[in-house]
Amino acid sequence: MQDSNSPFAGLIRPMLPRDAHEPHRAATPLELLFDLVSVIAIAAAAAGLHHAISEAHVLDGVITFTMAFFAIWWAWMNFTWFASAYDNDDTVFRLLTMLTMAGALTMAAGISLLFGGFVMTTVIIGYIIMRVALVVLWLRAAQHDARCRRTALTYAFGILVVQLYWIGLLFAQPLSGATLYILFGTGVLLELAVPAFAERSAQTPWHRHHIMERYGLLNIIVLGETLLAGSVALRQAAIDGSVGGLIHIALAALVIVFCLWWLYFSREEHLQTGALSRTLTWGYGHFVIFASGAAVGAGFAALVDILTHHSQVPLIVGDYAVGIPVALYMLGLWFVRDRFIFKGAARHVLPAFALLVLLVPLSPLALEGVALVTVASVIARNRLAARERALADATEKESLPNRRLSA
Repeated sequence: MQDSNSPFAGLIRPMLPRDAHEPHRAATPLELLFDLVSVIAIAAAAAGLHHAISEAHVLDGVITFTMAFFAIWWAWMNFTWFASAYDNDDTVFRLLTMLTMAGALTMAAGISLLFGGFVMTTVIIGYIIMRVALVVLWLRAAQHDARCRRTALTYAFGILVVQLYWIGLLFAQPLSGATLYILFGTGVLLELAVPAFAERSAQTPWHRHHIMERYGLLNIIVLGETLLAGSVALRQAAIDGSVGGLIHIALAALVIVFCLWWLYFSREEHLQTGALSRTLTWGYGHFVIFASGAAVGAGFAALVDILTHHSQVPLIVGDYAVGIPVALYMLGLWFVRDRFIFKGAARHVLPAFALLVLLVPLSPLALEGVALVTVASVIARNRLAARERALADATEKESLPNRRLSA
């Protein structure tokens, strides 16, 4: 064992598994710094989507945004789950985490090139930097965690193999169209397969409440893109001298982001079990929530361009640029949480209101209608959820005497 008085005591410590039931586990300052770096890349992806919508390249913009956001989110997610299980806060861990952040910044710098002409070089280089750092972390975990050694080695080997695939894709450029999408989709499937395969031998000791907090913090950051779009609307209005013409966009952005926050941070716990299938569904399914949350902000920014005559696309395109991601956000929450925790009418609230959100832009209410429907979804879900909880409590009280008698 290393002498605690040694000058190298904090440099390298054994990467032992964390206690999965550790009380008061919270995000560390290093993790928060990692989130701050990630938001730079997320903002770059959202900006690319915004400009693609404004320039009438909606389909290409959506596909490119999905590709960029997957790379950002996947690297963030893999590091987050690893840190939840093995963060020992030694100097090597900190330096490797900072190397991962440098990769994220490199990737963010290349996102505009990705949107501009499908030039993937900088994005892939940044991504590989992030992933290679994670391979080293997994090898350290394999050295010190005997129970999960096979899991850790599977992670390290799997991630390394997939990075070789991305390097091959790098040298296969230039790529575009269907070829690029198929090859990128294949890489995504390979990435998704690594945790699903590795965790089957022995699940890593991630902390359930810590993971839920980490996901919640990233969601707050993502929703901040919508608040930023609202402030941009007001700033643009001040420049153009048309505050009255854009004030409704800023108000709608504020209302919608508050409602999306409210829907996510409900009284019900997101991840109620650590079963592998449930964990993968919850962890992977959040891609839809995070990506659509960032896309809402891009939609509002595109609406500002349309209303200030910086874009020639129809107004309904801007309304749907907000409405579609709001609906996807609701469906994502239903997919990862509500369909598991509710049994009655509350289970169907989010899909029903997602459908309404998609219909409202066709009506005269347009953007204001999307905001009103989102408010109504919060009210309806809260009331039906409270009713279901009350019914469950009443049933529990009625069954208690019977259980005591049977005991």
